[in-house]
Amino acid sequence: MAYNELLANRIRASITLFPEVFTEKKMFGGIVFLYKGKMTIGVVNEKLVVRVILSKMDELLVQKGIIPMDFTKKTMKEFLYVLPEALKTEEDLQFFTELGVEHAKHKLNEI
Repeated sequence: MAYNELLANRIRASITLFPEVFTEKKMFGGIVFLYKGKMTIGVVNEKLVVRVILSKMDELLVQKGIIPMDFTKKTMKEFLYVLPEALKTEEDLQFFTELGVEHAKHKLNEI
């Protein structure tokens, strides 16, 4: 399964703003970016996938272009798909990148 390489490159650029080291891993038929082994953000087909702290899910899901991730035909807890229409600017992408990093740091008890 192919993924949007342009979007993956945009993510690579967005994570350079963080001093931490990220790793890449093939997952969900796409590519994801890990912070200290925890998934933050990635690309599946043409969609951005982001992990989000559970308490923020409802407020994000009311925004245009954000939908629950249902990779296995079942909604996945703490995962969202972000459609291209919600990623028009680098600021849009940075917002979701920061959400993904926040989730990883939360899981690692760093925040």
